[in-house]
Amino acid sequence: MKTKESAQEVARYADMFSAMGTEPRLRILRLLLSAHPEGMVPGDLQSELGIPASTLSHHLDKLKNEDLVTVRREGTFLWYSANTETLQELLTFLYAECCTRNKAIKPNSIVKLCR
Repeated sequence: MKTKESAQEVARYADMFSAMGTEPRLRILRLLLSAHPEGMVPGDLQSELGIPASTLSHHLDKLKNEDLVTVRREGTFLWYSANTETLQELLTFLYAECCTRNKAIKPNSIVKLCR
């Protein structure tokens, strides 16, 4: 039987997957991962992805609210970065059972993906 804590955990991860569940947000996250750890300013994200500023702001806010991206201020610039700790946690959750009960994925193949 599932505990209340695990149900809350599943709901939290579901919200994260939902936040990444649109094509523009997934593109933003992948681009931020490619710029890790420095990150990118919104203007560069906008130029590279061709997303209007107001739409980009909305997507960044959604990703930030789910802790998938972080933001830091340097002078007048906001730098957005992929939150690799949260993404690692999300992947760990996703693959937690794959190597235990049914051996759907060999543990070594997950390690290879992360290197």
